[in-house]
Amino acid sequence: MAIIYKKLQEGEIRQELFLHFIRHQTVVKCWRKENDKWVIKDDPFIDDWSEADYKFLVSCLRNTVATGGLVCAAFYDGVLKGFVSVEPKLFGGDHKYLDLSSIHVSEDMRGKGIGTALFRAAKEWAKAHGAKKLYISAHSAVESQAFYYKMGCAEAAVYNQAHVEAEPYDCQLECKV
Repeated sequence: MAIIYKKLQEGEIRQELFLHFIRHQTVVKCWRKENDKWVIKDDPFIDDWSEADYKFLVSCLRNTVATGGLVCAAFYDGVLKGFVSVEPKLFGGDHKYLDLSSIHVSEDMRGKGIGTALFRAAKEWAKAHGAKKLYISAHSAVESQAFYYKMGCAEAAVYNQAHVEAEPYDCQLECKV
């Protein structure tokens, strides 16, 4: 069975879409910035979403589409296994960033190229919509950071203060489109 990629419309984004999506991530080591240098630290925790988190996610993704942004999903056997979202508003002055607001792959399908395909779709969409770079406030887990660097990301030249305040342990990244 092949993986099907599809841009979602606002009405398709419902909580039921995530019934078989497994957000679970066991995190042991994370990147942290200390004294202006990046270091790997032990910071074990389990990252998962509650029903309230899924409800909020659905609201955010619906808003992304309603305001002209992108939500692209990966389906395997008709079941959601990954998604990416890009917000429509350019920011960052000459950097011309578009915000890659989310990218997630279900735990049971990680390592199969879904994240790579979704990231490439986000880059193509961002370029077509006037961006020079994607901006990512990215999970600091070493595995997540390895993915982003494989995709060509680097530390952001200009930090988005709203992202830093919302997620102080995230790594602020950018990627040329």
